[in-house]
Amino acid sequence: MFVAEMIYQHLFDVFAFVLGACVGSFVNVCIYRLPLNLSVNQPRRSFCPSCKTQIPWHQNLPLVSWPALRGRCANCGARIAFRYFAVELLTALLFLIIWKAFPWQIAIAYWGFVALVIAATFIDFEHYIIPDEITIGGTIAGLIASTAVPQLMTTDRRLNALLISAASAAVGYALLWLVLEGGKLVFGKKRIRFEKSTAFTWARHGDDADFVVGDEKSLWSDFFARDNDQLLLHCSSARMAEREFTDTILRFHYNRVRVGSENFKLDQLDEISGLANEIEIPREAMGRGDLKFLACIGAFLGWRAVLFAIFAGSLYGSVIGLITLVLGRRVWSLKLPFGPYLAFGAITWMFFGDSVVRWYQTLLRP
Repeated sequence: MFVAEMIYQHLFDVFAFVLGACVGSFVNVCIYRLPLNLSVNQPRRSFCPSCKTQIPWHQNLPLVSWPALRGRCANCGARIAFRYFAVELLTALLFLIIWKAFPWQIAIAYWGFVALVIAATFIDFEHYIIPDEITIGGTIAGLIASTAVPQLMTTDRRLNALLISAASAAVGYALLWLVLEGGKLVFGKKRIRFEKSTAFTWARHGDDADFVVGDEKSLWSDFFARDNDQLLLHCSSARMAEREFTDTILRFHYNRVRVGSENFKLDQLDEISGLANEIEIPREAMGRGDLKFLACIGAFLGWRAVLFAIFAGSLYGSVIGLITLVLGRRVWSLKLPFGPYLAFGAITWMFFGDSVVRWYQTLLRP
């Protein structure tokens, strides 16, 4: 009997690992396609990012094909990023660990959650966004999972679990909304004075533009999260629309610029250049996708996980930010996505939440 149980246990462990690898393969599809507004269903098979050739099934085996093909496309020989293999391996390992750590009903729900978290993390790191398919879709999935498995909300009543899940999602969204709006009021602008007049160029391409100040090059749309955001450029000289301006302030909105009492539409200009002495940059505490992502975390893990994810995510982000500064990446346009750190905080809570609560209680009642 004992041997049979051991065999069944190992079989289910292998199943969890293989299933995680297969899910990881689909997560890779989401990571690549969702930010590009491509369907995750069409084409149904994966394709090479370089030559767009669809990959046959025998060259798309999770955890097997990438090392077998030495990380290259079999058709064109282009290099395939290591991220594809890493996501499959990470998902497989998390599926296995979750299966061994939790009852099977909770494990299945957590499988769906970690798939969402991994997709959000890699997309946010690369594109600084978290698509609504993951955040809003994940929140709905969390509500459904909590209703089907009320133990996720530490109750045995489905209606109670649904209400707790919905309230936790609302708390997560509201808390980060307060942080976002409060941060905008206090830290909504960053002013940088240059030691000497610094050359700048604004050059339009399509619906966006490149904005270069000294050695810093940024995408114009990166500066404007809200319609009323304004970027101020204090200039000793500026040239645009075949006109010269001296000792002036260029007051930029995303689609227009004001000089004194004159307004110019940016879509009618090709280039603005000159010398700047000071710049005031609009900035956000975080992206609005993070609000919806924390709602998703709350829907799956509850309100305590929301609080912990905010605290732990801020701690993780601060540590990485300090490391980035130490490594010499101190630039005024540097962005750090917050979603991955929220995700790391949520995963930490998922495995160690009870231990954290007990430790905190010993501090209150030694």
